[in-house]
Amino acid sequence: MDTLYRPEGVEERWQRTWEEEGLYRAGAGARRDETFVIAVPPPNVTGALHLGHALNGTIQDALVRLHRMQGYDTLWQPGYDHAGISTQNVVEKQLVAEGTSRKELGRDAFVERVWRHLEETGRTIMGQFRRLGASLDYSRERFTMDDAYIEAVMRFFVHLWERGWIYRAERIVNWCPFHETAISDLEVVHVEMDDALTYARYPFADGSGSVTVATVRPATILADVAVAVHPDDERYRDAIGKDVLVPVVERAVPVIADERVQPEFGTGALKVTPGHDPTDFEIGRDHGLEILTVIGPDARTSDAAPDGFAGLPQEEADERVVAWLREHDRLERRESYRHAVGTCERCHTRIEPLVSDQWWCAMEEPRKPALEALRERRVRYHPESQHAFAIRSFEQIPDWNVSRQLWWGHQIPIWTCPDGHRTCTWPEPDACAECDSGELERDPDVLDTWFSSALWPYATLGWPHETPELERYYPGNVNSTAREIIRLWENRMIWTGLEVMGEVPFSDVIIHSTVLAPDGRRMSKSLGTGIDPMDMIEKHGADATRYGLLKMSSTQDVRFAEGMIEEGRKLANKLWNVARLILGNAEGVEPGARPATLEERWIFARLDGATREVEEALRAFEFSRAVQTLYRVTFDDFCDWYAEAAKPLLYERDPRATATALAALERLLALLHPVLPHVTEEIWTALPAREARLVVSPWPEPSGEWDGAADALERVQDAAAIYRRSGVRVALGPEEERIFAAVVRPAEPNGGGNARAEIERLRKEVARGERMLSDARFVENAPADVVEAEREKLARYQRELDALER
Repeated sequence: MDTLYRPEGVEERWQRTWEEEGLYRAGAGARRDETFVIAVPPPNVTGALHLGHALNGTIQDALVRLHRMQGYDTLWQPGYDHAGISTQNVVEKQLVAEGTSRKELGRDAFVERVWRHLEETGRTIMGQFRRLGASLDYSRERFTMDDAYIEAVMRFFVHLWERGWIYRAERIVNWCPFHETAISDLEVVHVEMDDALTYARYPFADGSGSVTVATVRPATILADVAVAVHPDDERYRDAIGKDVLVPVVERAVPVIADERVQPEFGTGALKVTPGHDPTDFEIGRDHGLEILTVIGPDARTSDAAPDGFAGLPQEEADERVVAWLREHDRLERRESYRHAVGTCERCHTRIEPLVSDQWWCAMEEPRKPALEALRERRVRYHPESQHAFAIRSFEQIPDWNVSRQLWWGHQIPIWTCPDGHRTCTWPEPDACAECDSGELERDPDVLDTWFSSALWPYATLGWPHETPELERYYPGNVNSTAREIIRLWENRMIWTGLEVMGEVPFSDVIIHSTVLAPDGRRMSKSLGTGIDPMDMIEKHGADATRYGLLKMSSTQDVRFAEGMIEEGRKLANKLWNVARLILGNAEGVEPGARPATLEERWIFARLDGATREVEEALRAFEFSRAVQTLYRVTFDDFCDWYAEAAKPLLYERDPRATATALAALERLLALLHPVLPHVTEEIWTALPAREARLVVSPWPEPSGEWDGAADALERVQDAAAIYRRSGVRVALGPEEERIFAAVVRPAEPNGGGNARAEIERLRKEVARGERMLSDARFVENAPADVVEAEREKLARYQRELDALER
């Protein structure tokens, strides 16, 4: 073994070796019939690894590697999402830079251009996942636009149509004027902006006065159909039921009462424009009001606007309306107003609420089995707060707008004949299902990209066909993702899986931490707060990066701390050095656990205990707790205590002690492998009598044989703490004294500290701890880990005090 561990080269070599030897493939190393399946959240085909991907990939890989070692038939399914609007956005920007546009190219040529772009730049992220050490079954890579997947998407849409859940209707949607498509609420980013709040007077038609209305969008006054007030607002009790005149158009509209009006906003009177506001749309629907629109899909005023106002950018239309109000003495005042404005998360264009004819999927019936599965905890979200959110999301779910006015994506499988009959089927029909006409035109819209990804857990296994893979690996076990796509993806996979497969697609959903910039802001390239995980891997190695990311994952929002990755690098180096110590004195010896000394029995007990703790933490998806246990058992127990105490026998090349040390190292390497796969495999290969790679070798099973020795070094460790702190020596037994001398190497055999002063200090610490823990308010209100830490400190101080007073 080299003197220093250098991850560069080693990690890439093991990635190639494991993959070339087929050790990542489904079933590799299986020794039991049970399966363990995770389908990776399909990244955008043009995407690159960011810290969220890196953390999520590490979480999934740790679970997959653990279960592979435990003998499960594991499948970690890889693949990509075509990412409809995101991918189209990238290519459209390229075309603009080239002085052209998708409309100039035409649909077919544009789609060809997208495919060419994907061939040139796509699939980067899988290479980066390899660099991270992700043990995906890369031989099974899928893409949501490959031929088999297209069939699955089309067949599922037809299934929903046949169930009567697909319908077409005019509803208000979030319209992106740049992409000229509807987008979902969850793809809208709200940004604080400064606007002007315009107060306009709407005179009563009978001339008895006026009502003043406040708006940030004067141009939409042209489409007002009512003024609404809260029924309990005393200011407007006499106005309800009267008509007012809309400025500019002078249209008479009613004053209505509705509880959705917020009396504290503006004047408490709301202009009702159902064609341009979601709340107004609902009010208008419930009161039977007409829907007028004066803003077009290009965000300019449409021909429905009166003369002099049509065809204008909204800013100019706003100015003309305000000028009219001023000229006709209808402008009461204008004031600055800061508010959140919806923008497209891809192109950042201001969203236009528009009434649009779209395809919808009714959700009242489809959601019911999934909601029941969540309530019965057949699927469990972790942490619990996210489980409650997932349930609420189903309880409040609106119908799903599944159509998008894009060119890149899954084109909707509905054909219309000249008589207006619609045929929904797959494969493509030759004739109309109603009149047998052969003149069919396919609907130009494509499906929301989340429609296809909702089928991921079973479409990747061959559905709609009954394949051996589908029978073997569905349902899966775990899904892991970020909280912002619980509604977009996770919940949809649950209801679609129940709908077509009759079973939930997985039993557990991990909502992993969101990694923030070190200063607490969100990570963003544009803000200069982004951190590239590949930079961390280049600097510290993949194993160290994996360790650090898992240690950071203790809460839902965590600040990135490079120090945790550096800690992972130090841990890998420490492991390397202790392995060199043991292997450098083990020539001709094979591993064999025959613990005879106190420290040998103790380290096997500690390894067994750590194994149980790690398994428990991983079962609870508490990854930070798992890696902290691994750090403690490696750095503190194995290296700083066991190896130091065992050095004399190792240097003497005692066969029994050396065989035992090799066996202990074996167990430690296996325990660490799911988190630090590369360095552990490199050391494992250097051990004698290797019959298999560590990646498919058995997970260490605690024997319980040495459990009684788990605290065997407690007195020695207390004595070491006292000595290092004060120079005071504690009386120990012969075995304990030997270990103390080997580990602590005291400068003065008999000590030189002030025992009386140390006893007095410890008595004060014990008294302080007892007072704190006797305070019921502290015990009940402080975080559980803080209370437990105080209990542990009190127990340690009491032990040290007892040792000195003996």
